[in-house]
Amino acid sequence: MLESLVTSKTRIKLLLKFFSHANSGYLRSLAKEFDESTNSVRVELNRLTDAGLLVSEDEGKTKVYRANNSHPFFDEIKGMVSKFLGLDELMEKIVLRMGEVDKAIITGDYAMGIDSGTVHLVLIGKDLDEEYLAFIIDKTYEKIKRKVEVEILETDPGDIQGILVYGK
Repeated sequence: MLESLVTSKTRIKLLLKFFSHANSGYLRSLAKEFDESTNSVRVELNRLTDAGLLVSEDEGKTKVYRANNSHPFFDEIKGMVSKFLGLDELMEKIVLRMGEVDKAIITGDYAMGIDSGTVHLVLIGKDLDEEYLAFIIDKTYEKIKRKVEVEILETDPGDIQGILVYGK
């Protein structure tokens, strides 16, 4: 869906990163995370900033970017990204019924802006209801026609690369 509206793969990755959760990032970390050149990421960051969709602030010598939540289309873009990921309802149900979910992170192809048909999700929390998770994953497949693969961790190892969709 997003690929037909937005032709730049780098721009899709940035929209997914910034509009799926309150994520922020700086040029070099984004280029490394997306496995893209700093120049292609810089061009798209500038375009999105010029359009008012992103805001930047200096933290020392580093410019940090985040979504502009006061932009008139912020909620609409956030909704489109959430539907693209197919996890808006899944995340709501998981957080309400799974137990103490600390974080949910999308990894793999979807975190890179690629619709491969399989969503990789890492859940971090203690005593999560894995039986309910299996049920909700089956229901999600029926609804969005994407396979969801979930890895459950009790603690955050701190090095998971992906898009934070729930937690801090």
